Amino acid sequence: MSTFQFETGIEIRFADLDAYGHVNNAVIFSYLEAARVKMFQERFGDFLHCGVLFLVVRAECDYRKPIGLNDSLRILVSLERLGRSSFTLGYRLHDGGEHLFAEAKTVMVCFDPQRNQPTALPAEIKEAFGNNE
Repeated sequence: MSTFQFETGIEIRFADLDAYGHVNNAVIFSYLEAARVKMFQERFGDFLHCGVLFLVVRAECDYRKPIGLNDSLRILVSLERLGRSSFTLGYRLHDGGEHLFAEAKTVMVCFDPQRNQPTALPAEIKEAFGNNE
């Protein structure tokens, strides 16, 4: 199991709420994307111009507790699995304290747009995740 982790805060906007007054379930996936983009910018910025893309090929979420407008929201991102051309990120959406709002996962595939197919993860990405094969 990798020790790679990244955590960030997410701003909850009024527009994110549904008719019940809590964050709409579909918006949660936008929050995951925001956390993932921040992670890539802060931890992998030097590698983002290596000519490959990282595509979401699977996304899932288990909702535990509704998120309200005045809740504090933090997302902890961790590496759950690192493969040859893909990796799985786990997410914990929480308030920084005792409340867990949701747990989610995304499977990301390294994709070569020139060849229009998946490709091996660059060694620099694996190293940044803490895998020194």
